[in-house]
Amino acid sequence: MSGIARLLLKAGFRVSGSDLKESRITEELKRAGAKIFIGHNAQNVNEQEAVVWSSAIKKDNPEMIQAGILGIPLIKRAEALADLMRQKTAVTIAGSHGKTTVTSLISYMLIEAGLNPTVAIGGILKNINSNACLGSGEFFVAEADESDGSFLNYEPKYSIITNIDREHLDYYHNFENELKAFKDFINRTQNNGCVFACSDDLNLVNLFSDYKGRHLFFGINKPADIYARDILLSGLTSDFDCFYKDKFISRFHLNLAGRHNISNALAVIGLGLELGIASSDMRRALEGYQGAGRRLEIKFRSDKYLVIDDYAHHPTEITATLAAIANLEVKRKIVIFQPHRYSRTQLLLNDLAKSFAQADYLIITDIYAASEQPIEGIDSRVLLKKIREYSPDKEAIYLTKESIAGHIQTIIRPGDLVITLGAGDIVRVADALAEELKN
Repeated sequence: MSGIARLLLKAGFRVSGSDLKESRITEELKRAGAKIFIGHNAQNVNEQEAVVWSSAIKKDNPEMIQAGILGIPLIKRAEALADLMRQKTAVTIAGSHGKTTVTSLISYMLIEAGLNPTVAIGGILKNINSNACLGSGEFFVAEADESDGSFLNYEPKYSIITNIDREHLDYYHNFENELKAFKDFINRTQNNGCVFACSDDLNLVNLFSDYKGRHLFFGINKPADIYARDILLSGLTSDFDCFYKDKFISRFHLNLAGRHNISNALAVIGLGLELGIASSDMRRALEGYQGAGRRLEIKFRSDKYLVIDDYAHHPTEITATLAAIANLEVKRKIVIFQPHRYSRTQLLLNDLAKSFAQADYLIITDIYAASEQPIEGIDSRVLLKKIREYSPDKEAIYLTKESIAGHIQTIIRPGDLVITLGAGDIVRVADALAEELKN
C-alpha cells in the first residue's frame, strides 16, 4: 500500500491513510506530503475521492464502513495499481516465491539502462531506498500478488512467473484452484507481449501445454531458452555463464547467494534480452544490486558475528534460504523462526518441520497471526514437537519473541551466524540483536 501512496504523491494527488502504529514508512510518507492517521477510525474518512484497500483489511473495518455510508468508492489495491499501469508498458512479476527479488532486479536493470521506469515493489530496493518510484519512461514494473487472486486485474505486455507452490490455500482452498488462477494470469498477457516462466517448475511448465501466445522458459536446468552454466557460489554472491538458445550471452556476477537467486537473475536477463538491453548494462545491474529489504539482508557483520534477516516463511523458501547460506564459513547457524499465519502453519506443518535440516540451533517463537484468528490446536509448540519428531537430535527450543535477543547473548560464540526468518515482525529481533552486538 505504501508503494501506491508514494506513486500517487509523486503524481500530485492528495493522499491520506491510516496504520495501526507509527513506523519508518509512515514517517517517510508524512515527509512526502501524506496525511497519516494512527489507528483505524471512521472519522479518518470524510471527503476522499476514493478509499484504496488491501485484502489484509477486513470489511468490518470502521473506515471501510464509513466509506460505504458516504458513498465513497472502495478500490482494491490491485485495481488502483492496474489503473496506474494503463498508460505505460506493464511488466508484472508473479509466483509463489521470489517476486520481490525479481521485481527489484528488473527495476534496477531498467534504471541502469537509462529507461527511467515507474516501479512498485513489495519491499525496499536499497539502490533507490524506496519501494516505489515514478519515472518518465515507458515501463511500469510491479509485483503481481496472487495471494487473493488480485493479480488477475492486470493485463501486462510482459509477465514473469517464478514458480507455483502450495501457498495461500486459505484463499484458494486447493492447489487446483491456485493453478487455474496462474493459468488465467498467463492468458491475461497481451497478444503482442511475452511470458517468461521457470522451466525448473513442472507445475508451471504444464500450464503452457496449450498456450498459443509467445513465451520463453528460463531455468537452471535444460531444456530452457535462457539457462545458466558453470555456476560458482561464493559467500553471499554467485557467478554463472548465461546462454540464450545455446548462444553464450555473458558471464554474470550476481550480488546475491543461492541457486534460486541465479534462477531469479535468469528471468531478469531474459526480459533484458527481449527489450534489447545491452549485456554490459545487465552485468552492471546484477553486480551493483544492493538487495531488497528482508531478503538475505545483513543486519550486522564483524570479525566475530554475522546477523542476517530474511522474509522466508514458506517451507520452500526456508529450505532455499538455508541452502544459500550453507557455504558461508561460519561455525554455527543459529536460526530463529516466526511462523506466519495459523492457517499456513496448519496446512504446511509437516513441510515446515522438515525445512530446518541445515539449522545447527533452532529457536521457534509465537505465530504471527497477521489478520487471522487463532486456530485451536495450532501453535508454535505444535510445530516444535513436529520438528523434534523429524530431527530428534536437533537442538531446538521455543522462546517468546521478547526473550530471544537476551538468550542469544548468552549462547552466541565467535564465528556464529544468526538468521531470523519469517514474514511478520521478527526483523525487530534481528535489529535488536544487531544493536546489542555493536556495543
